[in-house]
Amino acid sequence: MSDVATISRELRIIRRSFRQLASAFTRITPVLTKRAPVSSNGTGPARRKRRITASHRAALKLQGRYMGTLRGLKPRQRSRIKKVRAAKGVRAAIAAARRMAL
Repeated sequence: MSDVATISRELRIIRRSFRQLASAFTRITPVLTKRAPVSSNGTGPARRKRRITASHRAALKLQGRYMGTLRGLKPRQRSRIKKVRAAKGVRAAIAAARRMAL
């Protein structure tokens, strides 16, 4: 068998395989479109993104500020700030932590 004949036979086989693949994708498309959407990492069903209210967003920002100010303090200073937070609230604790950090 010549090289040309071998190449043309292999090309026919490849062409037939591509047609079979195309028809398989055509058959599977309706099944895939009916399924529930998958999450971005592909591990489970996609979830609706929850909306955050303005008050919740403000609380999260305040918590972040509090955590950020605690980060630079030593353990003993942190415990003092935590006591201030328990007694007077987060805003007072942030102010005290900023004063303490200076």
